[in-house]
Amino acid sequence: MRHGNKTKKLGRTAEHRDAMLSNMAASLIQHKRIETTIQKAKALRRYIEPLITKAKANTTHSRRVVFSHLQSKEAIKELYGAVATAVGDRPGGYVRIIRTGIRHGDAAEMALIELVDFNPDYNGQSKEGDSAKGKKRRTRRGGTAKAAATIAAPAAVAAAVQEEVAVVEEEVSDVAEETNDIVEEANDVVEEAQDATEEKNEA
Repeated sequence: MRHGNKTKKLGRTAEHRDAMLSNMAASLIQHKRIETTIQKAKALRRYIEPLITKAKANTTHSRRVVFSHLQSKEAIKELYGAVATAVGDRPGGYVRIIRTGIRHGDAAEMALIELVDFNPDYNGQSKEGDSAKGKKRRTRRGGTAKAAATIAAPAAVAAAVQEEVAVVEEEVSDVAEETNDIVEEANDVVEEAQDATEEKNEA
């Protein structure tokens, strides 16, 4: 029975499984994204996130502990450099798993596993290294051009409204004149009709 044993064996012995997760973790740190099966991705997430958390403390002891798992100097350099800087303010959840469908051949469910802070499509960044620079805070201080434009906006709007009002007044006056002309023509027609009836009565 497997009571209390949460380890996913992945069809491998313990030594083979540790070596595979170590290589996958090093590849993920160096390339920021790898494709694998969904079960391996879930196992890798539980394997690599504690290492990234430990990499936030850049000490000799933490480097030795992480190196004992990764066994790659290039991965250690990248982890304690760009990766640790990018995830410095993140409390956890350093990787993301995206399902990509079924693999032809053995019908295994595939997935992408990637570092969250290095995907510009999700984070709205221009390139991978932008997350290391930190997010820019929005502030309302300072006399910027935008503030000047905001101050000048009401005057421009008022001028535009006055122009529109003048145009509308001209149109209204034109319509009033046309209405007066129509009323005068109607009065003339009525007078002609009355004259015609009077002539008939006299005849």
